[in-house]
Amino acid sequence: MYNKLVYTGKTKNVYALDNGNYLLKFKDDCTGKDGVFDPGENSVGLTIEGVGDVNLRMSIYFFEKINAAGIKTHYISADLNETTMEVLPAKAFGKGLEVICRYKAVGSFYRRYSDYVELGQDLPAYVETTFKNDEKGDPLVTKDGLVALGVMTAEQYDDVKEMTQKITAIVAEDLKAKGLELYDIKFEFGYDKDGNVMLIDEIASGNMRVYKQGEYIDPMTLSELFFA
Repeated sequence: MYNKLVYTGKTKNVYALDNGNYLLKFKDDCTGKDGVFDPGENSVGLTIEGVGDVNLRMSIYFFEKINAAGIKTHYISADLNETTMEVLPAKAFGKGLEVICRYKAVGSFYRRYSDYVELGQDLPAYVETTFKNDEKGDPLVTKDGLVALGVMTAEQYDDVKEMTQKITAIVAEDLKAKGLELYDIKFEFGYDKDGNVMLIDEIASGNMRVYKQGEYIDPMTLSELFFA
């Protein structure tokens, strides 16, 4: 079915399919540090058995909902038995760009800006972009920087920001209905051959920071609560 490995990622591998699409194979690895999960970290910190399966289940749920909302994604279909997802071809921005939407001042945001905010302070669906570069600590980059460096056009950035805020609202609403509060979430975007922006990668518990009644919920527990 798939035999050409084109990319080995932290939480999934990417294979080329004969039909021109790609296959994402989800793994049980999570980003973190010293054995503690942290979606903001830039390296694999731990392995949790079964996390690949639940990440795929949550990705399927949200991708189908986002597609139905008319927001462009790379999602085509998935196979839970194989823990794989078939996706449309998409070109990454630069050498990889992460987009974070923040509702609360926690994690790396709070560490950077603690002189100006209180821990857990509300944020207005704040969007930030970082280059995927482990050695450089995933450096922040502004809209002007992305345009000046030729990574994306100003119009593409505006699309990314608008889509990020809309998708985050969809995720947050579903979590709220289950008594859960989204603090922040991380996305990746790419673009098709015509330059149209689309959501790529995954939408999973391992990419979001969620709390219940002020207590942090780890990815596996979050998935269990979400699908309960």
